[in-house]
Formats: sequence, structure tokens, C-alpha cells
Amino acid sequence: MRHTKWSDRLAFDMALLLEGSGETLDELRARHHITVDDLVLFNKDKVYLKKIESYRAEIVEKGMTFKLKARAQAEELLTTSWTMIHSPETSSAVKADLIKSTVKWGGLETNNTNTEDASGGVKITINLGGQEHPTTVIDAEHTTDGLITNQDTEQV
Repeated sequence: MRHTKWSDRLAFDMALLLEGSGETLDELRARHHITVDDLVLFNKDKVYLKKIESYRAEIVEKGMTFKLKARAQAEELLTTSWTMIHSPETSSAVKADLIKSTVKWGGLETNNTNTEDASGGVKITINLGGQEHPTTVIDAEHTTDGLITNQDTEQV
């Protein structure tokens, strides 16, 4: 397989090489199936160079941590995940799990710890200028036919 664009894993491996703790250049080229001409092109890409610089800084600052290795692998596995999600051969359950995982890894989940907020309801508070009035709570549920059911009222 011939790559037309560099990958995060290549940038990570190049950063390791430049910091003296990775493969040789020949080993790196063989494993990533790239030529010297490919490297010349990649070295003109500012994003590629910035990614290598970022990895190098992290390696120098934190050393080779498990988290750094896992992050580099996870970025590469997103391509596999994307391919599986868009494949008609992948089951809906697997697609759903991959989508949920991607949302979680990307930090895009909503963090509703309050069970009242998690129900999707609306809470309205009206302040009438410091006057003490009893609070009325109405617990109701909207149905698909437009009727409101389970209407309970209580004074708080």
C-alpha cells in the first residue's frame, strides 16, 4: 500500500527518530512504505513539521509515556473506525459502538450528573424581587398525541 499523505503515526515515529529513541530512517521508510521523495514532500508540509515538533516537545518533556504511545495509535485507528462506520458490511450495533466511542474519546459527551437535567425537561425560575412565595412544582409528561399526563402538583 502506498501512502499519498503522511500519517500521525509517521510523524510520531519521525519524532522518535529525531530524538534518538526510534528506528533508523531506513526502517521507518520500510515500515511506512514511503520513499525518500515522499519524505522530501512531507518535509515541505508545515502541518507535518508542526506535528513532529509537537511530538518531540512532548517526548523531551514527559519522556516516552504509555499515554503518548496510545494517543498516537488512537489517532491512526480513527481511520479504521471511519472506514468501518461507513461500510455497508458493518452491523448497526458495531457502528453505534464506534460512534459512541469516537464521541467519548473526542470529549464531546454531555456530562449530565443531575437526573432532573438528564430528563430533557425545562425548569423556569421567576424571581419576584425578594418576595417570599411558595414554589409550585408541576410534574408532567408530554405524549406524542399532545396530551399531558401524570400531572402532579406540590407546594415546596
